[in-house]
Amino acid sequence: MRIVFPKETHPGESRLAATPESVTILAELGGEIFVQAGLGAALGWADEQYRDAGAVIVDSIEKLFGEPGLFAWVRSPGLDVIASMPSGSMYAGFLDPFGRVDLVKAFAAAGVSAMSMEMVPRTTRAQKLDALSSQHSIAGYYMVILAAERLGKALPMMATPAGVIQPARVLVIGAGVAGLQAIATAKRLGARVEAFDTRPAVKEQVESLGGRFVDIDLGDSGEAEGGYAKELTPDQIARQQAGLLKALGRADVVITTAALFGRPAPTIITDEMLKSMKPGSLIVDYAVASGGNVEGSVMGEDVTLHGVRVIGLENYPGRVAFDASRMYANNIAGLIRVLYDEESKSLAVNLDDDIIAGCLVTNGGVVVNDRIAAHIAQKPL
Repeated sequence: MRIVFPKETHPGESRLAATPESVTILAELGGEIFVQAGLGAALGWADEQYRDAGAVIVDSIEKLFGEPGLFAWVRSPGLDVIASMPSGSMYAGFLDPFGRVDLVKAFAAAGVSAMSMEMVPRTTRAQKLDALSSQHSIAGYYMVILAAERLGKALPMMATPAGVIQPARVLVIGAGVAGLQAIATAKRLGARVEAFDTRPAVKEQVESLGGRFVDIDLGDSGEAEGGYAKELTPDQIARQQAGLLKALGRADVVITTAALFGRPAPTIITDEMLKSMKPGSLIVDYAVASGGNVEGSVMGEDVTLHGVRVIGLENYPGRVAFDASRMYANNIAGLIRVLYDEESKSLAVNLDDDIIAGCLVTNGGVVVNDRIAAHIAQKPL
């Protein structure tokens, strides 16, 4: 059994797929664990810590590719790296299989069994492997901290000899994992928090965190498979936009969190809606990398539209890379434990396992996920 952790090759990716703590957990399974030299240096983890945890330190990525194994990254390496991977290897990491058809095809051509961490089933058994949730949670926290730093106003109420400072108003749109963490963080910082979601069922969760739920009658919106929000009809979108105007008008900070896996992000705040907001207010757009929830938001930039500051960063969890890495590395370790076969003491792709069947994209030189195969057939390179 060979488990390999190379350095990240995706530009700007600061998170890691392995920590000394996760290597210690994996070392208990036996086999060999290889870590590329300097993997954790930027986050304060020295090579010696990985070595003490049970890993072999290798000084170059080329030496890691000597024979097949499981290769884990946070985000998929480039096409040239995939082409160099030994046939019969496994890949574990974020893949964006609907957006990066070229990478899916490259893994199949290289004979690599690629597992997409975005596609881990949302089941009780798979909770420890749910990398999307772990990273969304970190992002929800960071977006509020970012907004607090850039707003120019204090979030909590302050009574001072010079006068009373009223608490800032924060509106969170989307009460999934990222949204709920944003609500909790903003509330802890003393803001007045409101939240909206198309799923009425999350109202209780919002209120349990101290937020006020913004009720907008959308008719039958409900939830899709996996607990995600359903796609709205044009009529429902119009009703949602009209219902949000008042909440937007009183907000100092808006956090939008509607990032949908496998689909472009819905536009929730239009250019016309921005005009209803107070000059000097601020929006943090979590979904900017997949099109954005705010009309006019730009990935990697901080723009001002109609007096409203709109922040769009590509990698919010990576701004809290230490803890995001700890959580993600534990997600990867959990997947490896599922792959581990007690009888053979090796890693095996068991298609009868619901977790593996759910996240496996390529195997044996072909695309084995039906949804992704159909998507590729409709959208050839």
